Amino acid sequence: MVDPELLEILVCPETHQRVRQADAGLLDRLNQAIASGGVTNRGGQEVTDSVDGGLVREDDKILYPVREDIPIMLIDEAIELDTLA
Repeated sequence: MVDPELLEILVCPETHQRVRQADAGLLDRLNQAIASGGVTNRGGQEVTDSVDGGLVREDDKILYPVREDIPIMLIDEAIELDTLA
């Protein structure tokens, strides 16, 4: 879980929209899709490791993964949510 104070200042590095914690249902769907294969990040790399958490951009289009309680706020590491089945 991301520290609430940190969450208040984090924004998408691309659009500067606010981000919020991903809910458990979204994380379950994402991790199932990762386990099934075929999930890629915006850099074009296949995502093979499950995510512990995620930060969803305000427009619900992008998720920045959180691994070991560290938000990965890099554009190339972001996952486009509209590609999830």
